[in-house]
Amino acid sequence: MSATPPGAVEGLAEYRPELGPQVLLSDAMLQGAATVHLIKDTAGGGSFRVGAKEHFLIARMDGSRSLAEIGEEYAREYGRRLDGARWQQILRMLGTRGLLAGAPARPAGGPAATPAPAPAEPDRGLLRGSIRLVADADATTDRLHRAVGFLLTPGWLVPLLALVLAMEVVAALRIGELLDATKGLFGNPVLLVGAATLLWFSTALHELAHGVVARHHGGTVAEIGLRWRLPVVIMYCTVGNYLYLGSRWQRIQTALAGAVMNLLFLLPFCALWLFAPLDTATRDALGALLLLGSVQALAMLVPFPPLDGYRIASQLCGATELAGSTVAYLRLAARRDPAAGDYPRRARNAYRAYGLGAVLVLVGIAAAVVAVAHRLLTS
Repeated sequence: MSATPPGAVEGLAEYRPELGPQVLLSDAMLQGAATVHLIKDTAGGGSFRVGAKEHFLIARMDGSRSLAEIGEEYAREYGRRLDGARWQQILRMLGTRGLLAGAPARPAGGPAATPAPAPAEPDRGLLRGSIRLVADADATTDRLHRAVGFLLTPGWLVPLLALVLAMEVVAALRIGELLDATKGLFGNPVLLVGAATLLWFSTALHELAHGVVARHHGGTVAEIGLRWRLPVVIMYCTVGNYLYLGSRWQRIQTALAGAVMNLLFLLPFCALWLFAPLDTATRDALGALLLLGSVQALAMLVPFPPLDGYRIASQLCGATELAGSTVAYLRLAARRDPAAGDYPRRARNAYRAYGLGAVLVLVGIAAAVVAVAHRLLTS
């Protein structure tokens, strides 16, 4: 009888664990001073965090490696072997959550996982609530992707982005004219309602764009619906596996898609404003729509939660809970607390960069508000 290889569970040295097809693993992300990975059970909707060492083991559970082989790889990477108790702890954690192929689903009362954000039933109330608009959001998004996904190819996307850039340059050069037009729009109720309706429609396209781009990168859409916090009613589109998309760049593209859609929506109105023979009121209304729509799109890129810009900043920094982690680190650093030195260099650089960037954005927003207010009051 052969001896159990060091670092393997007794009797299970040749066991080849395999994660179930419903299990998703995220990239490494900073959380405070630690590096963590998220694990999600798409069937049960739960998620939890593990450290880099646990992820090293779990990511290799693909059915092709035995516990002994995984243990050897771990020993080469970290210079130590896992004992049987640690192996049993990891296998028990995965098994009781139903994450191993062939394991039963996590029983009621088993280890808790972070609940999925989507409610099982529509959440409705008079002043606030939400309602699903489609029964199968993923299938709906898939149909949309088949219809318009060609726009995401470089041959289409690059010219469209060039047009958007040109539009914003023109808007910046003629900002005074657009501000005057916007001031006049608020004195014309009929045109104001029309512009507001178009901007609302733009927000709906914004949300669908997130879903279509996520679908383009292999993502899934959990819900499409309406959410209201009276008097505000907005559409939403929830990407169920955003943090588990294949690469950081794919996640950034998905987060950026909404603002880009807002700007693409403005292109035909910008063309009318620039080139069509219109009466003064209509032309001014289009100019105001161009300015308000651009502000709407750019506001979504402000890097503060829960905006899309915050998701982008989090991906650029490679962090989860970026804002909270940044505040915690900067407080320690400001007090010269020795605990700040325990943060790895990557974390220190990320939190400093985000903190500095947030301050610069706030200063820029304040300066823009003051400049616009001065322009409107003196015109």
